[in-house]
Amino acid sequence: MTKAVSRRAFLRTASQMSVLGSATPLALNLAAMGSTAAESASAEDYKALVCVFLFGGNDQANTVVPYDTAAFNAYTSVRAGIARPLAELRPLGPVASQEGRNLALPVELDPLAQLYKNGRLAIVANVGPLFTPTTRTQFQNASVPLPPKLFSHNDQQSVWQSTGAEGTTAGWGGRLADALFGGNAKQSFTAVSAAGTAVFLSGQTTLQYQVGVNGPVAISGLTGSLFGASPLANQTLQQLITAARPTLLEHEYNRVTARSIAAQGELSTALAAAPALTTSFPTGNPLADQLRMVARLIGVRHALGMKRQVFFVSQGGYDTHDFQLRDQPALHAALAGALAAFHQATVELGVADRVTAFTASDFGRTLTSNGDGSDHGWGSHHFVLGGAVRGGTVYGRFPTVALNTPEDLGSGRLLPSTSVDQYAATLGKWLGVSDSDLDTIAPNLANFSVRDLGFLG
Repeated sequence: MTKAVSRRAFLRTASQMSVLGSATPLALNLAAMGSTAAESASAEDYKALVCVFLFGGNDQANTVVPYDTAAFNAYTSVRAGIARPLAELRPLGPVASQEGRNLALPVELDPLAQLYKNGRLAIVANVGPLFTPTTRTQFQNASVPLPPKLFSHNDQQSVWQSTGAEGTTAGWGGRLADALFGGNAKQSFTAVSAAGTAVFLSGQTTLQYQVGVNGPVAISGLTGSLFGASPLANQTLQQLITAARPTLLEHEYNRVTARSIAAQGELSTALAAAPALTTSFPTGNPLADQLRMVARLIGVRHALGMKRQVFFVSQGGYDTHDFQLRDQPALHAALAGALAAFHQATVELGVADRVTAFTASDFGRTLTSNGDGSDHGWGSHHFVLGGAVRGGTVYGRFPTVALNTPEDLGSGRLLPSTSVDQYAATLGKWLGVSDSDLDTIAPNLANFSVRDLGFLG
């Protein structure tokens, strides 16, 4: 802990406590100041992952586009009416890891292109659920284990988030939290979703905590006036629903309710005392609203005593069977604006190198057009963003954008060359999970020779 950091923390707490007035007990002041010093020291050990899930299956072929003349012409030919024009692309330059191939992002992703060029964003090519390395012949002959119900939205959302079919109860984000939440003072806030329930955040012992875009959501009957009752009556109701009960079901229900009430109070208090973020987030952008909430939660990590956190946010609308050239660019623009603002907020908070955001999606889509869009695929390209990212390059193997290649399973559906388990293990290793625990978190990892894709330092 540097003197500058501890002094800032001391002054911040002193300023906050001055609002309480001179009658504030001395013991309370001393306890809070001691807590602040401890929090400042622990901040050096803070890390967080933020999963940005793109529901519907983002079309990868119009997200990262070949820019070399021959490759671009082949892309335009096979996409038959849904290709992006050359004038709407922003070149990333030759990519040494891909034999010098030139790649580009569409113009609406320009904020991400700038982060890529600044070394803060990496692309991971052709990622998808795989149980073991698989060739096209093995896929066609079903001679190796394959993920269940490929090309199905619900199942592939589950397989991406949990490595299991729909109905699986624990995700790899939750398993990461299981391995690390013991170091957190407030374990309730280890796995936090700003986008509703997600199997990604469910662990064996970890319970995900859900927030709204404006903060924790209180139990409605305990806020305001219940059926016109007085605040005292509401307090009585709270005591009733948290009291010990004789049956196991009643007891567990009341225990969960009491934990929810306590967590809501703790988080509300921490957020109310925190300085406002000055970073400007896009308005009218639900993903930006969620990421702003995540940034605010990261901003109160000291008050909550957090060392490791995993977050989940999402954006819908990527099932572009129709109107792809109308809908996907608008989705991309919202994604880029939200991610760029979030990264800037982590810079403002001084944790850019301790927070890593990454995208995930049901699946990629077909290379061929159905006339106005594309259909369900498998492998897709993803972004990883943050100060610890070894950015400005592409990891994995970027596929040839053509039909009848070794990666083509028909209609340009990509056979993944990088598994979700490898992706998860690389993120988990950076977060601090031991190598032995990674095999539990990513249960298919042992089948792959490369355990760390190298995109995080």
